[in-house]
Amino acid sequence: MRPPLPPLDGRLDRFDVTVGSAVEYLRGSWEELRDVRFEIAAMPTSDRDDGIPRWRVDHAGKRVSLFRVPIERLLPKGHDDALHRRIAIETAVFHAAAEYVGREPWEFGPDPHDH
Repeated sequence: MRPPLPPLDGRLDRFDVTVGSAVEYLRGSWEELRDVRFEIAAMPTSDRDDGIPRWRVDHAGKRVSLFRVPIERLLPKGHDDALHRRIAIETAVFHAAAEYVGREPWEFGPDPHDH
């Protein structure tokens, strides 16, 4: 009998779980997102004029791509800890989903009029 394997708890695993949790919440709240595929990629293939993108929305392909490296690594100085990384990931998911449906990110909350 072999020993049990240690739980997966690396940075990539935490990123995947955080994205998955946020997407699950959004899909449960917004019908427009139920058939949208959320993907995780390491880096975007090109920069934009306003900087390095953290996500890309593809309406025709019903897809949102989140770019892990810019989301996690381009945090303000002094905010590179687990809590701030999680906030940055969730913020990126909400902003990307809002861009996809043409709404503001705070409209995804429990009371869209309370911002």
